[in-house]
Amino acid sequence: MSKVEILSGGALPKKTEETLADLFATRGPGEDLSTVRGFARGPRLRADRALLERMPKLEIVANFGVGYDGVDLAYAAKRGIIVTNTPDVLTEEVADTALGLLLMTVRELSSAERHLRAGKWRSAPYPLTATLRDRTVGILGLGRIGMAVARRLDAMLVPIAYHARHARTDVEYPYYADLAEMARDVDTLIVIVPGSTETRNIIDAAILKALGPNGVLINIGRGSTVDETALIAALKDGTIRAAGLDVFADEPNVPAELIALPNTVLLPHVGSATVHTRDAMGQLVVDNLWGWFDRGAPITPVPETPWPPRK
Repeated sequence: MSKVEILSGGALPKKTEETLADLFATRGPGEDLSTVRGFARGPRLRADRALLERMPKLEIVANFGVGYDGVDLAYAAKRGIIVTNTPDVLTEEVADTALGLLLMTVRELSSAERHLRAGKWRSAPYPLTATLRDRTVGILGLGRIGMAVARRLDAMLVPIAYHARHARTDVEYPYYADLAEMARDVDTLIVIVPGSTETRNIIDAAILKALGPNGVLINIGRGSTVDETALIAALKDGTIRAAGLDVFADEPNVPAELIALPNTVLLPHVGSATVHTRDAMGQLVVDNLWGWFDRGAPITPVPETPWPPRK
């Protein structure tokens, strides 16, 4: 029995690529894709309409990552193409990174390390910093990862509020229907929402002004959610105190002005970047493809595309 042909590309983990090559007949983006039925999509290959149109027999896009804004969902849904993602397996890793980034930013740990490495400690101790002890954190997006971050903050005795499309019935954290109102009432804002037309630049100049001069912004979700021009201006003029970012609007291109600022901590999108977690994400990509072609059922389909079948 011949193997199902799939497109595999976009910087998937080596272990994932090897497993895919063992189970399927893999093709690269530069090859003829007219008979391809599945697509294992890594983060560096956009599944835009132009690429999807090259695959007239495509049935499923197995996306590597929770976020799937790199897929043309409207066109995929129109064609009846299933899209899956990799939730749950990266939740704890990303939450760990969020807390690490928060501590690095509030306590200026990166700057303190540079102070030591430069030999400055011999002449002067590092200046006193801000603390989490007197802060209130507002979480934008209380989904799987948001809840994992909240659990960690609970353990650290840090008060929490949240803004989302709807209030949750299973938590007691204060809910804000209005993001600007929450930003005014907290001094630390953690952004954990996916990239979409609804969330593009949701953190704009008005939200940053509401956060205030003691405010700290942490973004572990998607770079498109923050207006980077407004953020740079706010960091320069003291509208907010500092920012810790793991994601950017045009990765891997980070604005030079952002890099030059002393009140930023910048990470190269490493929220889930451990061998353990990336291998688990890759295996879920494989499992989604195998589940579809072996049993006709993907494991983690996204809600925007047609699975389960609409009646």
